[in-house]
Amino acid sequence: MKILVISDTHGAIHEIVKVIENMEKPQLILHLGDYVEDGEKIEKETGIKVEMVRGNGDFFNKRYEDDKVLEIEGKRIFMTHGHRYGVRHGVLNLLYRAEELKADIVLYGHTHVPMITKDAGIFVMNPGSPTHPRGFYKSKTYGIINIKDTIDMTIEKIKF
Repeated sequence: MKILVISDTHGAIHEIVKVIENMEKPQLILHLGDYVEDGEKIEKETGIKVEMVRGNGDFFNKRYEDDKVLEIEGKRIFMTHGHRYGVRHGVLNLLYRAEELKADIVLYGHTHVPMITKDAGIFVMNPGSPTHPRGFYKSKTYGIINIKDTIDMTIEKIKF
């Protein structure tokens, strides 16, 4: 299964919708918060199911959870925005929570800085931001996960 992962869209979806229109279509989109309304709009515009969690900028939106665990192709995916786990200072708290949840994959946002790592057998991804990049990695980014027998993850740059 091909999954597109985004976070921190902050009200600007035009570019990510254009990316989706010009790629091999994902079967699912995961939005990690900071503007869950954008996830709703992306789902409406693309026709692709979007699973969402709230970010710190979505505190007023009670329709969505802060954390969510999905089971996809036999893999457990823990989705969170990350602000409640202190991700600006590292991912250790996320890894502890992932172990408690028996997650294979942890996805988080908040920092706007893309990264992929594997620690204690758990894949960790921050897709960065398709609208407001931060850190040394000044490109607008999103993540792709392919789950088959294995888990493959990449960070992709928006090139237009």
